[in-house]
This record gives sequence, C-alpha cells and structure tokens, in this order.
Amino acid sequence: MAEVIRMPRMSDTMEEGNIVGWLKEEGEVIEAGETIAEVETDKATMELDSFVDGVLLHIAVKEGPVPIDGVIAVVGEKGEDWQAAITAASGSSNGAAEAEAPSTEEAPKPAETAAPTPAASAPAAEDKRLKASPLAKSMAKEAGIDISTIQGSGDQGRIVKKDVEALIANPPAAPAPAPAATPAPTQEKAAPPPVVPFTFGGGEANYEDKPVSQMRKTIARRLGESKFTAPHFYLTIDVNMDKAVQLRKRLKEVSPAKVSFNDLVIKAAAAALREHPGINSSWLGDSIRTNHDIHIGVAVAVPDGLLVPVIRYANMKTLSQINSEVRHLAGKAKDKKLQPAEMQGNTFTISNLGMFGIEEFTAIINPPDACILAVGSIVQKPIVKNGEIVVGNMMKVTLSCDHRVVDGASGAQFLQTFQEILEDPIRLLV
Repeated sequence: MAEVIRMPRMSDTMEEGNIVGWLKEEGEVIEAGETIAEVETDKATMELDSFVDGVLLHIAVKEGPVPIDGVIAVVGEKGEDWQAAITAASGSSNGAAEAEAPSTEEAPKPAETAAPTPAASAPAAEDKRLKASPLAKSMAKEAGIDISTIQGSGDQGRIVKKDVEALIANPPAAPAPAPAATPAPTQEKAAPPPVVPFTFGGGEANYEDKPVSQMRKTIARRLGESKFTAPHFYLTIDVNMDKAVQLRKRLKEVSPAKVSFNDLVIKAAAAALREHPGINSSWLGDSIRTNHDIHIGVAVAVPDGLLVPVIRYANMKTLSQINSEVRHLAGKAKDKKLQPAEMQGNTFTISNLGMFGIEEFTAIINPPDACILAVGSIVQKPIVKNGEIVVGNMMKVTLSCDHRVVDGASGAQFLQTFQEILEDPIRLLV
C-alpha cells in the first residue's frame, strides 16, 4: 500500500517547514534513508530522508511552506493509486494535500426551485469557473496580477506557478494612449503651461516586499515572547582590556590558534559563571533551574537573521579549543548546516557586536537562559591610572537579566568577577 510522507518536526521550535527543492522526481525509485528533498526550518536548511522503499508516485508540494505533519509526497509501487493514499490521510492532516490539489472558484449557482431553468445556465456557470493552484493565486496576488487574465497550461487549463512566473518575467506591453484631439487654432493668447511639481522616482513608491523566512518567523516569535514575558533589567560595566590585549598578542606569537577577544570573553564568562551559578539559571515557571554544566550560546549573524550555536562545557575547554569550536560552528551557521543538537542546551548566551564598531548595546534574553551578555568594541580612551591620565583599552559589556531569576546584586557580582578576570587574564590559563 502507498505510504504518505509528511513534514517531520526537524527542530524543537519548528512549526512549519519550507520545501526548498526536491532531489528526486516523480517516478524515480528511492530507498529508505535516501535524501529526497531539502527543507528550510527555522534554524537551518536540512536534508529530508525517505523512511520507505518504493517509487516516488507523487510530490504534493513542489516548494513552499508546509505545516508540521502536512502531506508532502506519496511513495509506493509503480502504478499504485496515490490519490487514494492522500484521501485516506486527509482525515488527520489535509493542509499540504490541499496546497497542491486543484482548486476551483465557482460563480454562485442558481438555487434549486420547482420552476425550470434555462438549459444554457449550467454551461454558463461552468464557463465562469477559475482553475488555479493556491500557490499560483498567492503569487498573482503578491504581484498585483488579475489571475483571470492568465492562460493556464495545466490540466484542463489550470493556472499553475510557471504560468504566473512567465507573466511576471514577460509582462504584456501597455496599450499606447490614444492621441489627444488637437483644438482648432484661435486668436486668443495661449495660456501658460501648468507648473508641474518635481517628484523623485516618477512619484511612485519604491520598495520591495520579501516573504518572511522560517528563521525570521521563529526569531520574531521567541524574542517577542522573551522581551514581553521576562522582566528585563540591564547592568553595564567598563572593562580595562590592556592586559587582555597584551595576552592575545603573546598568544598569537606562541600558539597556532589565532585566539580572538571573543574567545577570551567566552572563557572569562565561563569562569565567572562557575563562581556565580545563580546567573547560569533558567526560569521554568514553577521552578528555577540552576545549571551545573556551563554551555554558552554564541550569537552568529547570518543573512536570514541570527543563529546561536552552543559551546558545551565551556569552562572545561582551553582558549584554543574554544577558538576552534567557535570557528567551526560559525562556519556551519553561515552555510545553514547547523544541526538542531548544536543549537540546544545553552545555559548562558553572549552577543558580541564589537567587530562592527558598536561600543554599547543591550540584548534580548535568549530563552531559556536567565541572562545574556552584550559585548561592545574595545575603544582607546583616556582613563585615570595611578593618579595620571593615560590611554586605556576599554570595553563596555551589558548584562541583560530576567528579574524573575536574577536580582541586581547577583548580576553586579557576576560582572565584577568577569571584569576582574579579563583585567588579569593570566587566570584564564591556570
């Protein structure tokens, strides 16, 4: 019997998957465990594997979003009735099946009465039917196209995606305006031409709308929940990075790993969390979880938004190990190859915008963490040292705290320890 393939839940926060493309075509033989499509989740683009052997009888959704458990394909024996399989599956989940099933918009039919109706009325109503896939309708609506003007190339004249794309790529030429009638000459003095105000861009709005990616949807939802559910408060402190600058210079001379300031920040935060476990906590509603392991999430900017790979057991790793792991995970994040397990289990998060020249900012807490550390750039500025004004390498850091878990004094004590470690970074090597 034909097997229906549904959209699986590929991450803990995934609500729908976006099919990017199929690696197999209808009619091809596939094996269990073989990759058949690529799916964009809220965190990465992942491979979708078949769980059965057989022939790919039908692809229900060629591309686009599909809710969790929605039907996306049917696999079975050659010649088997895939429509029956979809019909049987529609009772539990018909969202994806409807996405590709032919849809018709019918003109209202005349009500049935005892009086006879003209024989031509039924064909007339039939002629008004518009056959188009939901995806084609959506694309036409977004492009501002009257879909009834499109000639369909699908079965029985059905309008499909490629028909809309073809019209968008080659829009029909606008009809030339009819020439205005020339008035008969008169002896009266011609009126001066009207003053036309100057406008930029022809006076038309200039913008571009892009569909929201799965990643951006999840960022909006999760951070919105965090910002408006967790009562945030913020603590900022200046860190003198003079000795950290000297240590990094020395490490570059003796170590093959190019240790960054971000690596020093991660290691210092892990050491401070070990002394202040209350900061390494999570709000669970009915309880507060104090985490004994230190897993630090590192925010990485990607074209679609933000990913947070996790450095597990950060307090137990050397600077060179942290450097290697951050580089590896950041590379996977930018290639959208991070796996869900590599973005889960964080107990504390660091967001560093120093490399972009940002001196100070506040960050929204990354659930389920109770705190997030926002790190600014290292700036040379005058400071007072031993009674004299000298140039110091200063870095501002701001700790965002969930007041349900962390109090002001606890956050301040953590920042003091963090500051002391970076201002005497030899402690990181012990």
